[in-house]
Amino acid sequence: MSDATSLGAPTLQETFDRLAHEGRTALIAYLTCGFPDASVTPGALDALAEEGADVIELGIPFSDPLADGPVIQASSFRALEGGMTVAGTLEVLRDFRRRHPTPVVIFTYLNPVLRYGLERFASDARDAGAQGILLTDLPAGADPEMEATLSGAGLDVVRLLAPTTPAERVGRVATGGGGFVYYISRTGVTGTREALREGLLDEVSRLRAAVSLPIAVGFGISTADQARSVAGVADGVVVGSALVRALDEDGIAGLRSLTAALRAGVDA
Repeated sequence: MSDATSLGAPTLQETFDRLAHEGRTALIAYLTCGFPDASVTPGALDALAEEGADVIELGIPFSDPLADGPVIQASSFRALEGGMTVAGTLEVLRDFRRRHPTPVVIFTYLNPVLRYGLERFASDARDAGAQGILLTDLPAGADPEMEATLSGAGLDVVRLLAPTTPAERVGRVATGGGGFVYYISRTGVTGTREALREGLLDEVSRLRAAVSLPIAVGFGISTADQARSVAGVADGVVVGSALVRALDEDGIAGLRSLTAALRAGVDA
């Protein structure tokens, strides 16, 4: 294996097991690779790791990010305009892995992976230092061969669950996944919200009866208070749009400040 993984990043399971033993909740932080430009991403990733992110979701910019709200869509378009690619994202990850052992989940869509080549992507992503992959437009069980290729390369295939997922399907969706289950806090696209949806915390509690993997909650969490509320019932709190906006408006200093505040909220 290449020297990119020389720091020996823990698996997602090892990470969640350690946090559970410590009585803590994971802070999972998203960034779009190449935003606001390629020169900023390495320092931004360092900031997330140094300010307490337990897992980083590294987004590959895509021209048609249907699951993402306006903030992440805009970041993706700007990253593409700046020339960021799948190969470029993996190189950024490889560079990050030389400095930090923080687990990384590649966040992307099917099209970039298929254009790059599935088997090549699976191998290159793992060699670059990824622990998992989240394909937003690959429904659970829709392509078992693809999932087997990704998991066979050593990548946890993170599954999405939503408030609209039928109860009888929840267990089946989670069974074939790995690392953690990403529970979407509301229907629609990503983006910051002033308040969490009523009933969310009860829904997460009920999921535990059907899901053995750790449960992380995302979509719309943007403040330390919201993170604190979710951390009370979930194993992980996912924040994306708020961090991308902080980086855009206030640079790495702003990103550091918000990450530290979220970390404090999750740990409160």
